[in-house]
Amino acid sequence: MRWLTAFLGVALLAVAAAVAMVLPRGESTPTADGSAIASVSPSPSATGSTARPTAGATPFTDPCGTFDTAMRTPYALTGYWLIPTTDHCTWRRQFAAIHEVGGDTVIRIGWGLQARRTEEDGRILDKEGKEVDPRYEPCVEDGTPCVAAAERDLKAANPGNRVSWTFVYRTDEAFGDGLFRCPEFERRITVGDTVFYRLLAPDDGTDDPSCANIRNKGRGYHLILVAAAAQDSLTELLDLGDRFGVKVFPALPLAPRDPAQSTRASERGTDTLTTLTRRILQDYGDRFADRTSLSGFYQPFELQLRDMKADHPTLAVYASQHEIVEQEMPGKPILVSPYLDARRRLPFSATPKQVAKGFEALARTGVGIIAPQDSRGTGKVGLFWPDQREERVDDRLRPVVGETTNGTAYHGSTRDYYREMAAARTRMVEQGYDVQLWANVEAFEPSTDEPCAPRTGTRGRTDKKRLDTAVTQVGRYVSKIVSYMWSDFFTCGSPSLAEEIARDADRPIPVDAVRLPRDIQDGVEIRGYNLPMGSKVTITWDGQETPRVVEVAGVDLTPPPPDLPERIRTAWIPFDWTKVPPDAWIRLEVASPDGRAAAEPLHVRVNL
Repeated sequence: MRWLTAFLGVALLAVAAAVAMVLPRGESTPTADGSAIASVSPSPSATGSTARPTAGATPFTDPCGTFDTAMRTPYALTGYWLIPTTDHCTWRRQFAAIHEVGGDTVIRIGWGLQARRTEEDGRILDKEGKEVDPRYEPCVEDGTPCVAAAERDLKAANPGNRVSWTFVYRTDEAFGDGLFRCPEFERRITVGDTVFYRLLAPDDGTDDPSCANIRNKGRGYHLILVAAAAQDSLTELLDLGDRFGVKVFPALPLAPRDPAQSTRASERGTDTLTTLTRRILQDYGDRFADRTSLSGFYQPFELQLRDMKADHPTLAVYASQHEIVEQEMPGKPILVSPYLDARRRLPFSATPKQVAKGFEALARTGVGIIAPQDSRGTGKVGLFWPDQREERVDDRLRPVVGETTNGTAYHGSTRDYYREMAAARTRMVEQGYDVQLWANVEAFEPSTDEPCAPRTGTRGRTDKKRLDTAVTQVGRYVSKIVSYMWSDFFTCGSPSLAEEIARDADRPIPVDAVRLPRDIQDGVEIRGYNLPMGSKVTITWDGQETPRVVEVAGVDLTPPPPDLPERIRTAWIPFDWTKVPPDAWIRLEVASPDGRAAAEPLHVRVNL
C-alpha cells in the first residue's frame, strides 16, 4: 500500500474520485437439543473515545442534488479512506454512499512536505532536481520568484539572514491567519485559483513567537512554500460530516523521506515538519475547535510494524506531532496505519511477537489509534486458520508468494498478528497509554487483469466474500474496522463492491466463539454480525460421521466483551462438548434464517 499511497499523492487532484470503505483461550462449538431461549435487548459495547456526530434527520437539497441521510444497509466496515477530488458533488455522493452502508468515519489521504532545490533565480525545481516545477513556478511577488522574494525581504531586515533550505507542501485546503507567526514576512500570494502561503522557520528548529529575531540577529531560515486552494476543502468535509453523522480525520503533513531509505522519515526535515504541523494545528484550533465531526488526525507516513528502536526517525515524527496535537487540539487522537509483512522468505519480515513489540513502540509515541493494514491486499499476509497451515495459498496470493502452502509462505495468519497486537494493546493500556486497536482491511487484490483506474496500477478490487473473511479474522481483536479505500476499490466495476455490500449487508459474519454453559446446559456463545434468531450453525470436525446442525437458541443474552466493534452481537447455541475428540479442530458454519452461509466458518479448538 505504500507505493499506492505515494502514487495517489501525485495524481491526487488530476482526477475526480469515482462515485458512490483463532479463537482464544477456549474457543467453542454446538449440538442440537434444548429448547429455545428468549432473546433480550442488546447491550451496547465500547466503541472508542472519539465523539460521534449526529446525522441530520431529513433530506436536504443543494446544487449537487438531494441526498438522503438514512443509514440503510449497515456493514461491519465503518470507516474508509477517501481521495480528495476537485468535484465537490462527488464528495457529497461519496459521503452519502459511505453512510448508507454504515460508514461513520472518513480518513483523508494527505500530502508530503518535500525539500527542494532551486534555480539561481529562486525558481523551485521538481523532486528529481532537474526541471522547474510547474506547480510552484507561478508563485511570483513583484516579478520575483517567491523564494528569491522571501530571501530579499529577510536580508532587508538583517543582512545576515538567508534562506538555507526550501521546502514545498501542496494541499486543497485554505488556511486562516493562524498559519502565520510574522505577517510582515509571511503572507498569502494569490495566483489564479492557487493560493500560495509563504512561511519561515529558523533552521535551528525553533519557531519564534514574534518577528523580533528576524531583525535582531542574522541566521538561516527554512522557507516553506505551500500551494493551496482558494476554497477550503476541510470546511466542506466537516460540513458533510456534520450532515451525515460522519467523523472526519484530516491528514497531517507527511514527513520528508530519507533520500537513502525512502521507507523512513528524514531526520533533517523533522524540525521543519514540526513547525508546519504546529502552524496548521493552530489555525485549525482557531477555526474548528468546536466542530463535532473533526474527530482526530491521520498521520499518513507508513512504516512496517516490527520491533523498532526508540530512536527510529519515523517514531520521532509521530511523537512530535502527537505533542503538537495535544497542545493545540487536546483530545483529538492521531491515527496511524502501519503495514505488516509476514513473508518468511524475506529478511525484513516480522513474526507476530515482533509486530507486537512494534505496536508497543508506536503506542509510546502517544498516537491514539493504531489501525494496522491487514496486508492481505498486497499479499504480505494470508487469511488462514492454524489447522490450514499445510493447505495451498489462495490463488490470488500466488503472484506474491508463489505456489506454496500457507505455513511455508507466512510466519502467521492475519488472526495471529491481531491476537498479538491486542495483547500488546492491553499491556500498554495497563501502563497508562490511551491507545485503540483498529483494523485496516485492504479492499484490493495483489494483481488483476482489470484494475479499477490507472492510478491504482495493477491493484484491483476484491469481493465481499473476501472482505467478510477478513472481518472474521480480525473482528475479535479490534474496536473498529476501516478500509483502504473507498475510491476506487469500492466504486469500480458492475456491480461495484459498494453495491455488493448494499445487497448483502446482513449476511452473517461470525468473529469469535467461546464455550459458555447456560443453566445446566453446555453450549457455545458466538459473537459476530447479523446473528438473529432462526440462524443455524453447522458443526463439523475430522472423523465425524454426520455434521450437527443447531439452531440459535437465544440472541443478546449477554453483552459482548468491551472494546469490540459496536455492531457485534451475541448468539447462544446448546452443545455437548463431551462429544468432541480431544484437541480436535471444529468448524462452525453460520447461516442466516434464509439459508445464506457466512463467507468463512470459525475454526475452534477447546481442550476439555
